[in-house]
Amino acid sequence: MRATLQWAGWLIGIPLEILIIAALARGSYRRYPIIFAYSIVLFLTTVIEISAFQASRSGIRIAYSWAHYYWVDEGLRQALMFAVVISLIYMASESVRTRRPIRVCLICGAVIFAGASFLIHYDSRVAIGQWMTLWTRDIDFSTAILDFALWSMLVASRHKNTQLLLLSGGLGIQFAGDAIGHSLRSLIPSALSPGDVMMLFTSLAGMWIWWQALRPVPLPRTAAN
Repeated sequence: MRATLQWAGWLIGIPLEILIIAALARGSYRRYPIIFAYSIVLFLTTVIEISAFQASRSGIRIAYSWAHYYWVDEGLRQALMFAVVISLIYMASESVRTRRPIRVCLICGAVIFAGASFLIHYDSRVAIGQWMTLWTRDIDFSTAILDFALWSMLVASRHKNTQLLLLSGGLGIQFAGDAIGHSLRSLIPSALSPGDVMMLFTSLAGMWIWWQALRPVPLPRTAAN
């Protein structure tokens, strides 16, 4: 069942990833270079995971297990996602008078929290998935707080930026789903945990919102005289 869910996520997720990259390549990558980098890495790591997953299913020997590839890729994606939120906070706080202390407090606090969580959960004696699940759950929680701060700044701003609001909203949905999903994985370690379903649907929803936010809006046609 988990394999079926995984393939369903890839079949839906890869087209969304390509659509996001295509939308950014049309010009938005200049404004959102870190989002563009994250989107490319997301696509490449997904391809690597599919290859490793298929190889393990087919009995082909690979250097590491599929779970190892997944968690290494997940750690890389989490770091880039963290950078994405920070970059959006920088953009959203440009017009805030006290932007420097706000940036320093939010970013330093999140980095310290992430580092402390890694030191607490890292354990080389157990499988990588056991401690990485707990660490990524904490990172999702930390990044969700940053995203909430970003959302608050955008809502309080006099000049509403719809695109940033949608990007922040998509991130918020994904972070909340990941945090809940990782917690359910730890509480219900079954072949198909409810956390897996939660993480899949919120991830796809977040990508769809990103695509809607980044794709070019067609100009209305003027009626011919």
